[in-house]
Amino acid sequence: MNVDQTKDLQEEEKDDYSFDKVPVEKRNMGWFSVTNITFGIATAIFYFQTGSVMALQYGAMNAIISAIYAIIIAGVLGTVIAYLSAKSGMNVNLMSRQGFGYIGASLTSLIYASNFIMYCAFEGMILVSAIHAFFPSIPLWLLIIVFGSIVIPLNWFGIKQLDKLQKWSLPIFFIFLIAIIMVAANMPSQFDGHFWNYMPKGVQIGGTALLLCIGMQHGIMGLTALIASDYARFLKPKDIKIGSIMIGFIPQIFCFGVMGLLGIWFGVRFAESNPGVYIVTILGLGGVLFTMLTQLRINVTNIYSASLSLSNFFENVFHFKPDRRFWVVVSGVVSIVLMLGGILDYLGSAMTFQGVLLMAWAAILVTDALVVKKLLKIVPMEYEARQEKLYKWNPAGVAPLIISSVLGTIAGLGYMGTFLQNTATFFAAILASILTIVVAFYTKGKYYSKEVKEISIQRKKEKERKMSAYTKEVPVE
Repeated sequence: MNVDQTKDLQEEEKDDYSFDKVPVEKRNMGWFSVTNITFGIATAIFYFQTGSVMALQYGAMNAIISAIYAIIIAGVLGTVIAYLSAKSGMNVNLMSRQGFGYIGASLTSLIYASNFIMYCAFEGMILVSAIHAFFPSIPLWLLIIVFGSIVIPLNWFGIKQLDKLQKWSLPIFFIFLIAIIMVAANMPSQFDGHFWNYMPKGVQIGGTALLLCIGMQHGIMGLTALIASDYARFLKPKDIKIGSIMIGFIPQIFCFGVMGLLGIWFGVRFAESNPGVYIVTILGLGGVLFTMLTQLRINVTNIYSASLSLSNFFENVFHFKPDRRFWVVVSGVVSIVLMLGGILDYLGSAMTFQGVLLMAWAAILVTDALVVKKLLKIVPMEYEARQEKLYKWNPAGVAPLIISSVLGTIAGLGYMGTFLQNTATFFAAILASILTIVVAFYTKGKYYSKEVKEISIQRKKEKERKMSAYTKEVPVE
């Protein structure tokens, strides 16, 4: 890297806009570049794993139907959130400040950061498992520390560095992917027949099996929809419409459709759910390199988003405002600790809980924008992120999030019956949406910002003045 390039990257790092919206003059990235960065999320081998697990446990067709569902729902949510982010220049953390209050939004920032750190650990474990399978003599703990640390310098200079990394690595990813598919197609399959016909004994298409697949998809859908905002806020104004659709749908189509479908095929073909095992079986050392490439692509975006969220949380709650790179290091270290602690042993429980929280949050954001602000016009459409203009708490966002998350988690644990257990995330999202409308209407939006309350008071005084003037003009009989 030459001196000029280093200088450019350092200029970008001076302000990653963790605490305020991106100024219009800094929204200078084309839709292709931003989509390319979010595409790094879609190429994660984690989608291989979820596809393989769903196919082997609940049947290939149920896994395929759930993938179509995930593309549609996450695509719509992602498009709306990307559009709102691009128009406002804010990510979901900053957009939440008005609807949740600046302290209330800090809770969502912490939830968001913890999700990215956990997924960084999940993805990292797939990588180290693949390397350990090929080089069993290297201790697993050493691989975790080494490859868990690599993502830290790759995040040092912010979004421009991410764009460069994703651009040069994408062609290499596709070369490896095509090679793996071709080699796997010429290897003997453990299942006789078309892979989409695979169905475990006692399982049928639809019913509980399909709901369980959809439940697994919910664990990642909320995250893929919300993460778009961290990058869409840099879109050029002229690219907002096309960019929002591309950012919203292209990664979802690839991660749930292409990667998920391949995971189903690989899982059925090799009767194995762990991609760290079957990719190395297919391509040997090439499989190790492919796994390394894909996991680094996804984990640099995980750490980037986690660092932004942690910045928001500690700045709002504790007024602690170090450089964003400090939080990059913290996020990386915590993910390493989780990997050393065996985070994969809790994958199912973690995905259920994360799905409930993230989908409820996404539902609140979309409902707030489309219903509370646009349709009902309870508050102005503009987003406000400055603390001095906001209340600490806004019940219109906090109450729905807490209530829907608690009830959704209880449902997910099976205390509200089998149906709600299998649809806990969907239940939480609908409940959050309804409660957002009810609370915003009941409070008349007065906690969205101090300016909203001031405007409301002015309107009330103006109305009283007009009524008083009218009363004086009407003659008493």
